[in-house]
Order: sequence, then C-alpha cells, then structure tokens
Amino acid sequence: MQSPLILEPPLSADSCVIWLHGLGADRYDFQPVAEMLQQNLPSTRFVLPQAPSRAVTINGGWEMPSWYDILAMSPARAIDQAQLETSAQTVMDLIEQQRDGGIDPARIFLAGFSQGGAVVFHTAFLRWQGPLGGVLALSTYAPTFADDLQLDEVRRQLPVLCLHGSQDEVVPRFMGRNAHDCLAERGVTVEWREYSMGHEVVMDEIQDIGAWLGQRLSRQATD
Repeated sequence: MQSPLILEPPLSADSCVIWLHGLGADRYDFQPVAEMLQQNLPSTRFVLPQAPSRAVTINGGWEMPSWYDILAMSPARAIDQAQLETSAQTVMDLIEQQRDGGIDPARIFLAGFSQGGAVVFHTAFLRWQGPLGGVLALSTYAPTFADDLQLDEVRRQLPVLCLHGSQDEVVPRFMGRNAHDCLAERGVTVEWREYSMGHEVVMDEIQDIGAWLGQRLSRQATD
C-alpha cells in the first residue's frame, strides 16, 4: 500500500485529522481542502491515506482505488466485509502512529468522504478502543451499523458531524440520515448539516468543518 500524504502544519503539530478519500479517488483528492483548513488550524497535521486499487463489482470489475468492494447498490450496499476490516485496521495503524508520535488520541479526528466515511464510521464505533477527537462524515453512510448496535461510554462521548447533499445521487440523503439517527438514538453528540449539492464538497461545508474542528480543539485546550 502506498504511504499516506502527510501535510505538516506551520506550527508544531498537537492535533491530527486522518482523512479518507472516496471510491475511485486518491490521497491527493482532499489536499486542497486540508491546506485550506490548515490556514486556521496552524497546529493540525493532516494525514491522507491512499486506498489500494482493486476490482469493484458495481463498476463492471474495473480496478480503481477502493477501500472495499461494493457488490450491489440496492436496496442497501452489499460490501466485502473482510476488505472493510482491512481498511479499518489501516486507519487504526495510522491512529497509533500519531499517538506514538506524541499526539493525544483525544485530538485525533477521523474524516471520510463517501466510501471513506463508511470506513471511518466502522473504525470509530466498532473497532477502535479508546478516545478520539471526533468524526467528520461527508456524503457517506454506515453499512455496518445495525439495530442492535451497542456503544460503550467512550464511544457515546465521540462527537460527530454529518454533512450531506440534499441532491446526492450516489449516496442518497436517507442513507446518511440513517447513520446520523442511529448514533443520535444511542446518545452520541451528532450534528447534521445539509447543503444544496450533489455528491461533492462545497465551500460552505469546508467552512463549517473548519469551525467545528476549531471549536473542539480550543475546547480541549481549555479543559
């Protein structure tokens, strides 16, 4: 697997965002967004990992960067669970590297767009044991959340920001909203932001992400 793109901040890093791209994209996809956010988060490192290229069933078996194979689109995504677990392990390895490098896990955030967001949801709420700073879920869904999802106190304390387009033609709004509602019903502090857009990222959304991250990092600094 290719090494992640690491964007060091102007100041000494005391926080980190690990940001996963979507299906068919690459580690450079969110580089402009990360660089924009760093202008107001001068001590936050951004780690942008690269998904491996693999055959994707719903795209006719063509190989492309993918965190896991998608076997069918409806009525709900059918996915390769083993590949999802491997991708979650990749994220956990990155968390541990940042922790071992001196970043407090409570100041490490997971972010993901579309398929990358599904990996982030799974990692944060079903795999990673311990604190995190929060989760940014962009235009995504939670294929491994079930009605019997059980969360411990640490996971219930994990703040989440869900951002979605009202005209999303790839991951319909209801899929993102279902993930939000599942967490809200379990006492997670989860916010929903909706934008007049399709399956994309817009400037208002980036500004909201920057404000959300800034608030949580400054709050932690004063706790």
